[in-house]
Amino acid sequence: MDENNLSEPQAPKPPDIPVDPPQMSEISTIANVFFDPGETFKDLKRKPRFIIAGIIIALLVGVYTYAINVKVGEAGMRSFIAEQIDKGPGAGNMTPEQKSGAIEMQMSISKYTRYAVPVFVFISFFIGALLYWLGSKAFGGSGGYMQNLSVWVYSGLPPVIVGMLGNLIVLALKSADDIDLAASQRGLLNANPAFFIDGKSMPMIATFLSTFDLFAIWGWILAAIGLGTVNKMSKGASWGLVIIIVIIGLAFRMIGAMFSGNPS
Repeated sequence: MDENNLSEPQAPKPPDIPVDPPQMSEISTIANVFFDPGETFKDLKRKPRFIIAGIIIALLVGVYTYAINVKVGEAGMRSFIAEQIDKGPGAGNMTPEQKSGAIEMQMSISKYTRYAVPVFVFISFFIGALLYWLGSKAFGGSGGYMQNLSVWVYSGLPPVIVGMLGNLIVLALKSADDIDLAASQRGLLNANPAFFIDGKSMPMIATFLSTFDLFAIWGWILAAIGLGTVNKMSKGASWGLVIIIVIIGLAFRMIGAMFSGNPS
């Protein structure tokens, strides 16, 4: 018998840790996030998932973008693009031919980008999830990237479904002549204080006020619940992270409004 085996005891095999399986299917998760977000995010902590919910969001945003472009038509798009060019710093130095060429180029670009909107939406998911993941680590959270990706997507799902369906109804009922493309990029269903001011004359104030949108606040509440659940963070830390992300987004939107002259 080998003396080394007698003198060196073998380390005991670690016990198998049972994995808590998910309790909801992905379809039931989509329904339950409306009515029981706490349990939904607990299940997403067990098994992160986002594909079906992400497809729903991307398709709704893509359909709205396409529908509003069809509603205003080519003439409306040309008028909008020409108005944006006239707001630019070099508009006074452009010849009519140069302006016409710029309009044609942007019309061509818009014909393709409207179909790519769902792709851009999915890219935003991964960027947003990275912010949640890094932010949660800074606050001492324990969740992984995929769990924070699930929170980003599912916290946005209910507001997007309700908001976009409402926007499509308003779009169907509204005259094309009454649609302001610059103001409608974030939706036609105004559920924020920016409704009460003229966004064209005060774009930065309108941008700031539009942040306090009922649908956005609904998403913040869901995000705070989800971040606290998947990262084992306190309510204060979860809300702190949500507010920081909101402020970052608002800063970029304010910069966009300042340079474009349109509410963002």
